[in-house]
Amino acid sequence: MTTVLVVDDQPLQRFGFRLLLDSVPETEVVGEAAHGTQAVRMAAELRPDVVLMDVRMPGMDGIEATRRIVAAGERSRVLVLTTFDLDEYVHAALRAGASGFLLKDARPEELLAGIRAVAAGDAVIAPALTRRLLDEFAQYVPPHPAGPAADRRLDSLTEREREILVAIGKGWTNGEIAARFVLSESTVKTHVGRVLAKLGARDRVQAVIFAYDVGLARPNAG
Repeated sequence: MTTVLVVDDQPLQRFGFRLLLDSVPETEVVGEAAHGTQAVRMAAELRPDVVLMDVRMPGMDGIEATRRIVAAGERSRVLVLTTFDLDEYVHAALRAGASGFLLKDARPEELLAGIRAVAAGDAVIAPALTRRLLDEFAQYVPPHPAGPAADRRLDSLTEREREILVAIGKGWTNGEIAARFVLSESTVKTHVGRVLAKLGARDRVQAVIFAYDVGLARPNAG
């Protein structure tokens, strides 16, 4: 059973999410919050597996709420709901520690799959948004004209793991990485897990941030 806290300032939106999530046996809505302050408090009290977080809300917005929930160090992971006109929030939400992004018009099965994935420790970005979101994020990252920046965590990676990190930074899926390097997907998954562990990254999204920060990934790099 995956427990979910639904955060949205629109009552009808919250109602719709609750109907969907309560319609399947593997998810349970344990609470609803109408703004960020309430979300932070309820996340601390209820400790849900996943917080389904809206971005634009009165008072404390979803980005600040995400930052505080993640900073608390509890088990809850945040899945942010966004729309194409909210691309400007991507960088801040990534920095705040969100574990994924989905569009509000995602199909029900996509939302349910995203919640399960985030609860399991994976990072989720809507396929239609992946590279667009990474490009948007990259606009805020200082360029590294002299090559990758020095970082001791890079030294801990093997040559193959560094290649995997670059691929993660490009937004490639495990399947795409497997095809590129002629590896099985299970082997790629093992490499990804080792990369995350060595970087101290919570999930794939945080690895993307690291790759951009040190200059291993750049927008439209292919």
